[in-house]
Amino acid sequence: MLDAILAQTRNTALIVGIIACIGLLLQKKSATEVISGTSKTIIGFMIFNIGSNFLGTIVTNFTTLFNQGFGIEGVTTQVEVATSMALNVHGTEVALLLLVGFAANLLFAKFTRFKAIFLTGQHFLYFACVLGLVMIALGAPMVVTVIVGGIILGFCGAALPTLCQKYMNKITGNDDIAIGHFNCVGYAFSGWVGKVIGKFERKSEKPADSSKVKMPKFFDLFRDFIFSVALFMVVLFYVAVFACVANGHMDTVKELAGTDLWFIYPLLQGLQFAAGMSVLIYGVRQFIAEITAAFVAISEKYIPNSKPAVDCPAIFPFAPTAVVVGFVGSFLGGLVAMGAMVALNSSVIMIPAAGICFFSGGTCGVFGNAYGGWKGAFIGSFIVGIGLVALPLLLYPTFSALGIEGASFPNIDYNIIGSALYQVVEFVKSLFGF
Repeated sequence: MLDAILAQTRNTALIVGIIACIGLLLQKKSATEVISGTSKTIIGFMIFNIGSNFLGTIVTNFTTLFNQGFGIEGVTTQVEVATSMALNVHGTEVALLLLVGFAANLLFAKFTRFKAIFLTGQHFLYFACVLGLVMIALGAPMVVTVIVGGIILGFCGAALPTLCQKYMNKITGNDDIAIGHFNCVGYAFSGWVGKVIGKFERKSEKPADSSKVKMPKFFDLFRDFIFSVALFMVVLFYVAVFACVANGHMDTVKELAGTDLWFIYPLLQGLQFAAGMSVLIYGVRQFIAEITAAFVAISEKYIPNSKPAVDCPAIFPFAPTAVVVGFVGSFLGGLVAMGAMVALNSSVIMIPAAGICFFSGGTCGVFGNAYGGWKGAFIGSFIVGIGLVALPLLLYPTFSALGIEGASFPNIDYNIIGSALYQVVEFVKSLFGF
């Protein structure tokens, strides 16, 4: 019986359900609402797992084709896929770290000058995966992983949005909200680039705003996240398949295609990837929603001077053309970074993902545009785009050793904070002979 009970502590769906249940009870919800909310959370995580397993198979197929076709190790910078892999292996640690992180965020907002309440739950989850994996790779016990990782996560949720606040005030025209997306270092940098560019403009003229730039209508299609993922993955699959055919690996292509025609197979795989992504995202939003709502209710009651940190699409309407300029700049920067890896014969090649370039790159465009117009939007997002593809190389070997292969965590904050944590702990361990 004891063994059976202990086994359930590894059931991540049950863990997040318990977390949601506690949150609902703290809000003094009715029995019906507690049961409904807890059930939705567990079901949401189960839906997430279905999408996760489906995507895992497709990523494995793509990796096989890409690696054989080009003779290198290709890795997609798709955070959702990397997260699903992490949760499949270390779900309990991540779920508990997430809970501590939410609580720590409230405490830091209550007792320090950092007042942001991070409301983008899925990004909290992604960052929880990064910090949890780093601590596990360092050999930390589960208790240490959960507590130390959770405290760092909570601090980052409260403090990192502060880096961007002066730019947020410029973009929105008020000080009511903060940015709740863990690419804050990148956004602040893009805003700074825009300021520098703005200073070089003639004082008699304002920087040319991105709204004056006429972008091809085709780029409007990329405002639809699922479409952009589908299109990008179809293209990547065709590139990998044709590379395999050109290099004498037709048997591999036909084996993976099964009963599908080999030249139709890449199209189907790209579209199936987008379908799996839709399922995964729906699951994430459902199981995160109840947990986030609990902490929002607590913050509204006990931290009245706090500032909500919201997801990046909330600022897209303030400069919609800058979003597209930023997407293009970020994607081009990612291609430059990938090209540099190929030129330098890197054993691992990071591949830019359309989704991350649109959301993170597009937001960089809005920040760069605030003071630097379209030039700030493009140059800021271009440089950050390089970082989105290049920086994951810092932690990928560590994560790969834990079985997290074929996908990476691209955002700037993940890699800067995660790498710094790894190096600091390694230094402390060597200092004390651990």
